[in-house]
Order: sequence, then structure tokens, then C-alpha cells
Amino acid sequence: MDESTWYLRKAHDDSQFGPITFDQLQQWAADAQVSPLDRVSTDQKTWMKAPMVPELEMDYLIQVSDELFYGPTTVGSIREFLTAGEITYETCITNCKDASQLQVKDLIPPIAEPGNAPEAELTLAGTRGSIRINLQQRIRELEEALLEERRARETAEMLVEKLETQLANISKK
Repeated sequence: MDESTWYLRKAHDDSQFGPITFDQLQQWAADAQVSPLDRVSTDQKTWMKAPMVPELEMDYLIQVSDELFYGPTTVGSIREFLTAGEITYETCITNCKDASQLQVKDLIPPIAEPGNAPEAELTLAGTRGSIRINLQQRIRELEEALLEERRARETAEMLVEKLETQLANISKK
């Protein structure tokens, strides 16, 4: 991608992140931090759903249950679903690029296979750690914003009290 400045708008709460580099956006997508409903932009005016950017590799549709699908999303998200126990290695996924159907085990080798365990465990641990760090940072940001809002409310309440007192004094005259 040529554009160096990107923005991410989360679908669930409309929070916005950026400016960030495209490399950072790609990493967030790979780490399962970008949902299929999230939007991205280079100018904060024109927004598109994240899966519409091919370089984010949000190429897979997960069949979570008989009637529930998630995606398109990344291999990192599939790992998260697998780690959380929401899907198994036998779960069907669809590659949205070519419409092929496969099972999770065809894309992500089971951890128990000889030779794959250390690398797979490291990848899963890295993904979880990265998400945990970003969630902790987001929680801190939200707590700080909440504290600022409380301070602003207290200041406004004191100002209202002061004005009400002045109005009462004027009314008595």
C-alpha cells in the first residue's frame, strides 16, 4: 500500500485509532484486532470495511455453527477462535478469494503434531500477548477519559451551583 497514514474505526463503539502506518494496521489485522465490520480510511472522510483491503489478508469465513458465520477474517482470528474453544480443527472455513472450502487443520496444523508444537505455541502465545497488551492500553485510555469526564461534570456542577446562587440573590432584590 502506498498510503502511509491510516485510521481504524471500530464498529462496536465507533472508537477511532490513528494515524497509524499501514504496517501497523496489517499487524493489528494479523493479531485478530480488526473485525470484519471495522472500517479503515486514509483521509478520515472515506471509510471502507477492513476486509475490502486485500493486503490485510482478511480472506477467511469461519463457520462457527450451523447457522453462524464470522468473517471475512484473518488466520490470526481463526487461531483466536481455536484457542477460545469456539471452533475445532475440523471446523469448516471458506477461502473468500477462491471460494474453496477447507478445515481449520488444513490451514493451521494441530499443535500436537511433531515438529509444529513449539512454533504454533509461540504464535498463539504471541497473538494472545499482543491482544492483551493492546486491551490493557485501551482500558487505561478509557479510564483516563472517564476521569476527565467526571472532572468536567464536577466543574460544570459547581458552575451551575454558583449561577443558581447568583440567580437566587438577584431574584431577592
